[in-house]
Amino acid sequence: MDKLGVADQIKGVLETVFDPEIPVNIIELGLVYEIITKEDGTAKVIMTLTAPNCPVVDSIINEVQEKIESVEGVKNALVELSFDPPWEKSFMSDEARLELGFM
Repeated sequence: MDKLGVADQIKGVLETVFDPEIPVNIIELGLVYEIITKEDGTAKVIMTLTAPNCPVVDSIINEVQEKIESVEGVKNALVELSFDPPWEKSFMSDEARLELGFM
């Protein structure tokens, strides 16, 4: 649901967030499950990590939140971490699988 009309812009800025252990952005890795915006300026991203015990979880979440907040019209950025469904390699884009040698 994109009531604010900025989901594509949010997706674009999230393409600049990279998993530090894998040289691919979080969109291409399939880590972003959903982008929800509300008319009041709230933007929420539901995302996962490649592993539940990811040592850089705080830095990734902080970077995602900062990037969302940089989008014009967003007043409140929320990041929700979900492991349902758990991430798997099939969530990656073809480009990411090719770059990482999975194709």
